[in-house]
Amino acid sequence: MLTSLFSEWGWLSAEADDGATAVAAVAAGPFDAILMDVRMTTMDGMEALKRIHALNPAIPVVIMTAFSSVDAAVEAIKNGAHDYLTKPLDFDRLRQTLDVAMGHKRQHDDQPLPPETSSAAGTGIIGSSRLMRALWEMIVQVAPTEANILVTGESGTGKELVASALHYRSRRDQGPFIKVNCAALAENLLESELFGHEKGAFTGADRKREGRFVQADGGTLFLDEIGETTPAMQAKLLRVLQEHELQRVGGQETIRVDVRIIAATNRDLEREVAAGRFREDLYYRLNVVALEVPPLCERHGDIPLLADYFLRKFVEKNKRQVLGITPECMDLLVRYPWPGNVRELENAIERGMIFMRGEYLEVDGLPLAIQRWAGENMSPAAGEEPATLKDAERALIVKTLEETGGNRSEAARRLQITRKTLLSKIRNYNIQ
Repeated sequence: MLTSLFSEWGWLSAEADDGATAVAAVAAGPFDAILMDVRMTTMDGMEALKRIHALNPAIPVVIMTAFSSVDAAVEAIKNGAHDYLTKPLDFDRLRQTLDVAMGHKRQHDDQPLPPETSSAAGTGIIGSSRLMRALWEMIVQVAPTEANILVTGESGTGKELVASALHYRSRRDQGPFIKVNCAALAENLLESELFGHEKGAFTGADRKREGRFVQADGGTLFLDEIGETTPAMQAKLLRVLQEHELQRVGGQETIRVDVRIIAATNRDLEREVAAGRFREDLYYRLNVVALEVPPLCERHGDIPLLADYFLRKFVEKNKRQVLGITPECMDLLVRYPWPGNVRELENAIERGMIFMRGEYLEVDGLPLAIQRWAGENMSPAAGEEPATLKDAERALIVKTLEETGGNRSEAARRLQITRKTLLSKIRNYNIQ
């Protein structure tokens, strides 16, 4: 009945008679939304919801049940359900709910920016996952203090955005926010950059120059890639942090500074300390509070928000007419492991938009490395995409039987169906 109704509304739908079949279908291909019952044979809706979100957190799942209760509704929403409907279904509300759900999956460029982490608007920190909410709560808590902060995380995760958010939510927000990349300069140039120099201090020093510490007086100094500094530079930094004073290169004057330090690194500084490559006393001076920015592979649920945000950013920059991202492309974006983190995602979206032929960002516009990964990791059967839900189910059964050496009882256990059901499906699909 629902399939017929969806067809009248102009939607193409697939059916699954239990949770395990639904999970197999999601593993095989992309969907814009899922409408799922709570009580089903083999695997119930709550368990299927968890497994579907583990496969692809971007798919909105609407739960329906005839056994309405506050507890069930709370559990469904807690497990990531988009919404909750009770049977008998109100078809007007059903259509509205699924319209909204699919709108979350594929938004148009005339809609507002995707929701950012609570109260994080304007910081560039985007994400509603548990890890990002926890990070933002820490930022809000420690930003008003005067504590030095060490921001850790892989390259490309957005450590500079965190540093910026810390500054602009602090009591120093009216003061300067000065950034220095410690890995970009040789030691002698970094010393001059940070502390300044007197005229004639070295060849080419034709005038006195104030360093970044002085420029940041009354505000915040962000020392990016602090783990790349030499032991000699670490000793000089430690003195400034301890004494709040410095001397320019080639100078004798002692200069007092009032600066809050936020440092960032993609190295494991504890390991660097243990290996003797980083000063322990400086580490503890910097690491009064530690904030870790999670890699993108640990917050796949934030990828649709980030992808939509970057798409709109480049649409505005390049003045293109773009309506959104296709379900197949978004499905790949959510599943890809993103070794380059948010920076790699941003680059992928920009490239995809440049090579768009229509009004939607598609898989064939993404970088070749991502397309190759999809070909190697997302094809469910012999490199061929199943055309239907039944094709996907047959491919999953064949794959499981191959993995179990033809042991049907073990295959049924792994598929979470009865042996009798498996034998029936083997006959129906003519699996040899």
